[in-house]
Parts: sequence; structure tokens; C-alpha cells
Amino acid sequence: MSRFIDAPVALVWEAWTKPEHFVKWWTPRPWQTVAADMVLRPGGLFHTVMRSPEGKEFDNKGMFIDVQSERLIAFTDALDDDWRPTADAFFSALIYFEPEGEGTRYTAYALHKDEAGCKRHVDMGFHEGWGTALTQLQEVVAELKAGRA
Repeated sequence: MSRFIDAPVALVWEAWTKPEHFVKWWTPRPWQTVAADMVLRPGGLFHTVMRSPEGKEFDNKGMFIDVQSERLIAFTDALDDDWRPTADAFFSALIYFEPEGEGTRYTAYALHKDEAGCKRHVDMGFHEGWGTALTQLQEVVAELKAGRA
């Protein structure tokens, strides 16, 4: 999934990496992200809590594999923050932030261990969900940009 965001990479990076901004866009509405903890370095914790419209909460824990400031974030749920393999590994993600003119090219890849995992993610609404979240990210970035105008 790739999209142009009309803001400099620094603002998109800020919206992704600061939990107070991240919780506003990460989960497609009407779902919510109600908590986010990030230790933004390779081997660092990446923890979110998502809440369904019915109020059920889902705890998600993983690890940052690679972090290159304003360039790349790679994370996985295959490893816990103590480098132990998780039982229910589902996917890894690569998020690229690239300058494009006055804006940012945001590209996200979801990698699965097999075809069945990929199909399961598609069946869960991956494209719609990540697309909606990306639109919400653009909204948060626009707010940040307006606040600095």
C-alpha cells in the first residue's frame, strides 16, 4: 500500500512515532487504539491496545526490528520485546517514509509467513482497514501541519 501525503517526512514520522498522535489514527474507526507504547529502536517494544465498537479490547505486542529515523520502521508480532518468539506470529510490516517533492511517499508492506496467513489478513479486511488507517494518518498529519502554519 502506498500513498502520497501532503506534508514533509518529519511530520509523518512524528504522527507515526509519538503515541499521543499514533492512537488517533492507527485503528480504523469505529475501532479505537486506546493505548500505545513504543520503544523506538531495534529490539524495542511495540505495544498497542485496540478496542472494538462493542468495547472488547485486544492487546497486541511485538518488537521493532529496524528503525531508521524518518526513513523506515520495521516491526513484527513474531518476536516479543525480550526477543522470544511468540506463539501466534501473524505478520511483519515494513513502513517506508520517502521525501517526494514537498510531501512524503508512505509505503507499507505486510509480510506473512505463508499464503494462508496472507489470505487470513485479506479476509479480515486488510486493504480496507489499512487504507482507512492511512486516511486517518493523513488527517492527523494535516492537523499537525496546520498547527505549525
